[in-house]
Amino acid sequence: MEKQKRKEAKLQYKQTHRPMGVYQIKNQANGKILIGSSLNLEGIKNRHWFGLNMGMHYNKTLQQEWKEYGEENFTFEVLEYIKPEEETVENFTVLEKYRDLLKNREEAWINRLQPCGNKGYL
Repeated sequence: MEKQKRKEAKLQYKQTHRPMGVYQIKNQANGKILIGSSLNLEGIKNRHWFGLNMGMHYNKTLQQEWKEYGEENFTFEVLEYIKPEEETVENFTVLEKYRDLLKNREEAWINRLQPCGNKGYL
């Protein structure tokens, strides 16, 4: 019976939306930001922090400044949450709809905050 409960819990977890939205990573020492969006905000933060701590982040400028200023000078902030319309994730088609919405919202935040040049990590 325990095995069946675990299987059901695993399925329920897979069908549940994670917090999704637009985020920024901010260097508190100089104010520079990186803006992104994700279907899984907790997961993307972990991915960025892991890459930065391992010295293999895709954004070389951010990586260099992470090494220079230290992790304690960086924050992960959610700029906007996207509330799902459906209660469960039935298939990847549902997620595609949110990917498009997230990209649009990310672009809007980039236009608003202008993380270019000395202001960001583009």
